[in-house]
Amino acid sequence: MDYGKALRIARAIAGLQQKELAELADIDPSHISLIEVGKRKPSLGTVEKLAKALQIPEHLFALLAAEPEDLDLKDPKELERAAQSLAQLLLRNATHSRFRGDLPLFSKKT
Repeated sequence: MDYGKALRIARAIAGLQQKELAELADIDPSHISLIEVGKRKPSLGTVEKLAKALQIPEHLFALLAAEPEDLDLKDPKELERAAQSLAQLLLRNATHSRFRGDLPLFSKKT
């Protein structure tokens, strides 16, 4: 599992800086940085906080962190397709208006 990769992807899709995510998740920004560069593995509690702050279910965050060897796949492309679908879902549902209210991609449609 590569939670650093998952965190970088989900944070980028959400349009959040490390400091903003840290504030939302009540985690020290340096801890987020260490997870992203692979120097720390997040605890279950940290994964829960990050998923909640990113507004994605924990199991989808874990799927995003999965590497092909972590899963029993008949076709390695399955993971790539699942990750692309997850990214599309995240883009459609990103709603951190506190930080992104002025960005057209995340503005609420009336």
